[in-house]
Amino acid sequence: MTFVVTESCIRCRYTDCVDVCPVDCFHAGPNFLVIDPEVCIDCGVCVPECPAEAIFAEADVPDGQRAFIALNAELAQRWPVMDTREAPLPQADTWKSVGDKLRHLER
Repeated sequence: MTFVVTESCIRCRYTDCVDVCPVDCFHAGPNFLVIDPEVCIDCGVCVPECPAEAIFAEADVPDGQRAFIALNAELAQRWPVMDTREAPLPQADTWKSVGDKLRHLER
């Protein structure tokens, strides 16, 4: 099992999770974070740190978000590792509760 970043992160990209990750499994794109399933050690310390509540254990990813399991694995291979906390995107607080954001994902 691994942890997965889901749709709530899109256009927010809070990095509180990055700050606590002991193995640097987060990768950053322009407006979204992903977890590399090959690096994640399943510790779960990132879950309570996410202000957007976007991180789930793979087995607990909501049905409508299951595509994010493969998306995390795919984009982790393309995007650089993020190992230090950065400021969230400018309108993160506005976007964190918006649904249906996949169309806003920048690859």
